[in-house]
Amino acid sequence: MGNALRFLYKNCIHPTTTDSQSYGPHGVSAQNAGVSALAKDLLHFEATSQVPEGLTKHVVSSKKAQANWYRKILQAWKEAKPPPKTPEETSRLIIATLKNHQKADVEGLLAFYGLPLPHSLVELSTGVPSAHPDGVKYELHTLPVDAKAVADGDTITVYVSTADPRESSSVPKEVHTAAIQRSKARAERDYPKADALHKKIIDQNYRVIPIQNDEVLAKKYRIRLRGIDAPESAMPFGKQAKEELTNLVQGKSLRVLVYGEDRYSRYVGDIYCNGIFAQEVMLKKGLAWHYAAYDRRAELANWEKEARAKRVGLWASKNAEEPWEWRKNKREGR
Repeated sequence: MGNALRFLYKNCIHPTTTDSQSYGPHGVSAQNAGVSALAKDLLHFEATSQVPEGLTKHVVSSKKAQANWYRKILQAWKEAKPPPKTPEETSRLIIATLKNHQKADVEGLLAFYGLPLPHSLVELSTGVPSAHPDGVKYELHTLPVDAKAVADGDTITVYVSTADPRESSSVPKEVHTAAIQRSKARAERDYPKADALHKKIIDQNYRVIPIQNDEVLAKKYRIRLRGIDAPESAMPFGKQAKEELTNLVQGKSLRVLVYGEDRYSRYVGDIYCNGIFAQEVMLKKGLAWHYAAYDRRAELANWEKEARAKRVGLWASKNAEEPWEWRKNKREGR
């Protein structure tokens, strides 16, 4: 048990935002380090039977009652298989463990760690379609995604290995030749030549990507998530939308169902990550609008409606501005 908690605490993802409103009393954000902060306090409680200072300001019950909560949470964590790792999983464990306790205490404890409150948790469907939905032209299977590849809450750059059957027959001859010459230059430690050849490859929309102890020649695809429109980076909740999508896809291989290209030469598609539909996540967490002008799927409209009803994410604001209107105003200099 102690090892699992120490692992979570040691591998805490440190906050990446300077938005003070996203931080709880521990100085950790709901997006990343709340689980680690709780793990630290559970370790401390296991050793000393002491609850954290400052918690009393956020709950209504006594310290004796608080100690009882931590004892129950500690036991629940031991029995959880696997133990919670994400803020959502941790919130669910706490809510289930303290279900017979006062609502104010449970919500106060969650808020103390910057963890999602009950009303903001969403239920996600899992699994990918057994058959391609109408309009899908082809499917991509990507290499693991780099966090820097996420431009915002609805656009991401991915790479597909040229060893993929769909890609292998369409690699331009000059790219294939440059890749071979680059490997030879690197073997001869002629790194300036290798870098120049890699630039030639990149200019053709390909890249050599290191994976484990190997290098993979891959084609670049810029993906626009179909049917949603997330806040632009400069808009309220723009950073949160980008962080949410990054947390979902970082380091993972994706399945992308491609419908076509838009006027910006982006590939418009549905993204699935370990069976989770990315658009569903963004809509249910209130971090995107249903882009009804380009996608009439009823489930997207329903997921936005659900988030609006819960007033989560951007729907906490009464006057959330649509991204398409924001972009129009920017173009017109308003």
